[in-house]
Amino acid sequence: MRKFVFFALVSILSVILLGSCKENEYDEETINKAKATAESYISANFEGVESIDLGEPYTAPMGSLTIDGAVNNSGFSMKFREDIRVAGISTEEGFPEFKDGCQERSCDY
Repeated sequence: MRKFVFFALVSILSVILLGSCKENEYDEETINKAKATAESYISANFEGVESIDLGEPYTAPMGSLTIDGAVNNSGFSMKFREDIRVAGISTEEGFPEFKDGCQERSCDY
């Protein structure tokens, strides 16, 4: 009985771990559009942007397309809606400030 319980637990854990290791499920067009949107949004809404480094898009635990990256060496995580519009951005300390007029409502990007 102990062996059965042990193997059942190992099997369940294996399925959970392997199920969460998905490869990138986005096609090249979606990836390129998300990256272009991220760069455009950052350039249009933040002051003093000198460099933008983007990682590869991935699916966040809640299911949204997400890109992590850095602006001027300060990190961010950007989530997208299904139509590849920006849903939100979280930033680290030292991230550039919003441009005037872009705090309450995003400027066009």
